[in-house]
Amino acid sequence: MNAESLLVSASINIGFALLLLTLFSILRKQPSNAPIYYARRLSQHHQVSFHRHFTFRRLMPSVEWIRLALSVTEEEILDTCGLDPAMEDNLDILIPWMLSQYRTLAKALTGKVLEKEYDDILLKRLHQLHNMRHQPNQFTVLVREIPLCGEHKARDCSVDHFFSKYHPHSYESYQILYDGEDLEILFNQAKSIKGKIEKLRHHFVRKHNRNLLQSEALNNDAQIEQLKETLQELFRRIQHTQSKMQLRAKELPVAFVTFKSRWGAALAAQSQQISNPLLWITEMAPEPRDVLWRNLAIPYSYLPLYKFGVYVAASLLTVFFAVPVTAVQGIAKFERLKKWFPPAMAVQLIPGLRSIVTGYLPSVILNGFVYIVPFAMIGMAKLAGYISRSRKDIKACNMVFYFLVGNVFFLSLLSGSLLDQIGESFSHPRDFPGRLASAASAQADFFMTYILTNGLSGFSLEILQPGLLIWDAMKSWMWDRGKKKRPYLYSLPYYRIIPFVALGILIGMVYAVVAPLLLPFLVGYFCLGYVVFINQIQDVYITTYETCGQYWPYIHHYILIAIVIMQITMIGLFGLKSKPGASFSIIPLLIFTLLFNEYCKIRFLPTFYQCSVKDARDRDDFDEKTDLMEANLRNAIDAYCPPCLRPPDIEDVESSSLEPLLTST
Repeated sequence: MNAESLLVSASINIGFALLLLTLFSILRKQPSNAPIYYARRLSQHHQVSFHRHFTFRRLMPSVEWIRLALSVTEEEILDTCGLDPAMEDNLDILIPWMLSQYRTLAKALTGKVLEKEYDDILLKRLHQLHNMRHQPNQFTVLVREIPLCGEHKARDCSVDHFFSKYHPHSYESYQILYDGEDLEILFNQAKSIKGKIEKLRHHFVRKHNRNLLQSEALNNDAQIEQLKETLQELFRRIQHTQSKMQLRAKELPVAFVTFKSRWGAALAAQSQQISNPLLWITEMAPEPRDVLWRNLAIPYSYLPLYKFGVYVAASLLTVFFAVPVTAVQGIAKFERLKKWFPPAMAVQLIPGLRSIVTGYLPSVILNGFVYIVPFAMIGMAKLAGYISRSRKDIKACNMVFYFLVGNVFFLSLLSGSLLDQIGESFSHPRDFPGRLASAASAQADFFMTYILTNGLSGFSLEILQPGLLIWDAMKSWMWDRGKKKRPYLYSLPYYRIIPFVALGILIGMVYAVVAPLLLPFLVGYFCLGYVVFINQIQDVYITTYETCGQYWPYIHHYILIAIVIMQITMIGLFGLKSKPGASFSIIPLLIFTLLFNEYCKIRFLPTFYQCSVKDARDRDDFDEKTDLMEANLRNAIDAYCPPCLRPPDIEDVESSSLEPLLTST
């Protein structure tokens, strides 16, 4: 790729991003698009103001959304969204600063910055857990592999007997879980029938405005009454299936056990209950809204097989993805493309087309292929049997990150610069740092275009939400015409955001040494990402769970991987420049980085996944002083009722409509 190709790629990406951001600034002003661009606010019953009458100002682009995003403080994000989104945006500020200090990245300063950030996140986590004392998961322990009671041949009484005897002063109550597959089918049938009733009523209202015939009205009423009778029969079957005698045969060896204090729950969760560690397995419960109830029915002994199968599938996807990545690099290297595919020489006949093909097309194709990877990985993670959405998303983050490192980074280097020398690289591993530095230098222009496309076009498409716009238009004009719109509620896709940001960090760390010209592109990438996701966090995405910063240890690990690869590249770069003394001087820094990683695991990591007895006791004491202990405990006792035991919703379907939340000014 030459300078002309790079300039063409930059021009196309900048122009495309400006077009998308202009469209967003206009479309967000239209009241009909509020369910897309203000979904979070509408779900929280916050009013969104629009002009009462149409004005040309609604068709004028503006940068007001950028000003609003930049005015949001970290404290506001913590209060409204939690620590996880705040930590994500904190990363978008930290990394540009680190990249701007690239001349000192190989020194101990980087470790000091990361240690301080780790410590700050940990303090924020403890503060957030203190503020969220009302959450029932702080009083609750998930217990698995519960044996049958020898006397009654049941598991529910076994739970009560065990914890009453061995945790007599702290045990409060329990909720045994059941195989609710049959009940889930009945609930889905009831939901489908209620949807049909609502559809018939909506159809009646529309036709009534056009002088509905009496015979049609009678027929419509008869269909609704028949569906209501079917619905009542389903409710009776649900109530029968939920009876104690029917549920006894559906018991699972899983229960949520509530304790009278956080201190008692922490002790029970972090203790081995009996000499056989494969029975009475305990851990702190996830939030009720975070629980994946269906996965709790998977036998605990099968979970390693489920996870192994998922890792095998993810590895195969990574291997098969080598084909499109290699093809993309063939397009980027035009001379090699002509050798492999002679008809490509026709591209030279059209002025400027070669610059588009080699400069813009490869990064677009690669981003198009990579776009589907997070969705494939989250689908695989769903099959791994994780008990909570947060764990599933975190594991999907891991798989996507290693996929990107293996395919987008290393395979792009291999297929772009080392394809003819790959066998030699394996036969002479000591030459790997030099080959890595040489390959990275040769691929600097490709990664510049990749960052431009992934950042400018990717973030612009994220904020515009074109897929939802098309889907909403289809619904509004076809099957949902005339109905009140409901907000499109989705959680923040950490599994899609964090790995790509981590890949940007990796590229930035390596090219801070090899090709510093790429750094301004990366700083712009992180700045645009910060503004876009502040807007999305505030207005669009809802909070479906709060891990209080449990993503940070993984992000920290990704950053350290980037630093290690950068230091290996530095060793090779100094070797290529015939400076062996400088190369050997980097080796102690590499060892220091690895030791620093182990130090962080020992110093910080346990507190992210366990609750110290002191912290639990301090929160209990605070609640007792403020007379909140009893209320929080009552909330915890009733919080973990499984979906299959919840009473059916027999209220009239007409009452479930969304109240209007849009106001005119």
